Amino acid sequence: MKKRLTALLLTAAMAASLAACSGSSETGTTTAGGSSEAAGSEAAGSEAADASEGEENAAETSGEPLKVALVYSGFLGDQSFNDLAHAGAEKAVEDFGIELQELESGEAADWEANFVAMADAGYDLVIGVSTQFLDIMERNCPNYPDTKFALIDGVSNAGDNVVSTLFAQNEGSFLAGAAAAMFTTKTEIEGVNEEKIIGWVGGMDIPVLRDFYAGFEQGAKYIDPDIQILQSFGSSMTDALKGRELANAQIDQGADIIMNVANITGLGVMEACADRGVYAIGVDTNQDSLYPGHILTSMQKNVDTCTYQIIESVVNGTFEGGTATYMDLAHDGVGLTDFAVMKEALGDQFPEDIVEKVEELKEKVVSGEIVVNSYEGYEKPEIAQ
Repeated sequence: MKKRLTALLLTAAMAASLAACSGSSETGTTTAGGSSEAAGSEAAGSEAADASEGEENAAETSGEPLKVALVYSGFLGDQSFNDLAHAGAEKAVEDFGIELQELESGEAADWEANFVAMADAGYDLVIGVSTQFLDIMERNCPNYPDTKFALIDGVSNAGDNVVSTLFAQNEGSFLAGAAAAMFTTKTEIEGVNEEKIIGWVGGMDIPVLRDFYAGFEQGAKYIDPDIQILQSFGSSMTDALKGRELANAQIDQGADIIMNVANITGLGVMEACADRGVYAIGVDTNQDSLYPGHILTSMQKNVDTCTYQIIESVVNGTFEGGTATYMDLAHDGVGLTDFAVMKEALGDQFPEDIVEKVEELKEKVVSGEIVVNSYEGYEKPEIAQ
């Protein structure tokens, strides 16, 4: 039963190990718990002039590659949020020749030390990959006025040298909740029971995940106001065994489809669903093929795109501190996968009405006909589109 999970975790470990052992002078990965030294300590190149004046970018002016650091509140190999950020950064390495450093840790105590280490080492751009860096940036970014910073998955007011990207995960989750509520009625499909019970598992009880749930709940109840939704939180985003435990508990209570918003913990959720012959919904990246025929769809965040665009803005001299970008359904920042893997698995049994309804609901959200709720503790200030 645990073979698939073990394989996934070994894959994650190998990915992190290979990155850490890279011999490239332009990229590197450091796992917290060991040395926190940055790769290289030369002073950052001169800043780019205003792009509107057509002057050379920072990398060209200094004669050295732009130095970019990504700091994670977790590990690579999660086949989710972190891997997407990594993919965007790797594309920037290929396209712009940047020097990339990535620091990973599952321990909260390491995150701030890693973030500060990259700023101290003179990196031109330091990116906090997750909302967990919000408070860390508020405390530290003002101390490095000549360094550019970016927060992914939150909005920071740390200074005019910081940009932020916020995702409308509530809007994407609205569609996921609606899909789950419809799917749980398809009792002709093996594994779907007579009960109208669906589940949702979050890795940690934090505002951004509460925002996911707010949209999921609204979407499900839009379809069926009487549907029962089971909600569970783990204590970390890196505990796949806990994910299995929480999912199994919900399955025992009658849930036949469970959305995971849990990073590596979510791998355990999806494995439990596959083992028990029920269904799951993936998150952040396209997870549909992890357990073909058991993942109805995935609620995607285009983290790779925003990571690449942040780096590109520094390369091109268009980085504008003190601003934030909102990635919603209207801007294709979030959304569901196309159900293709499940269609192939179910064949003629696949319920096409779900796809049609999801598209209809998406149009209504984009037009403003449907306003998706946000978690009351998840503040969304006025930000640039």
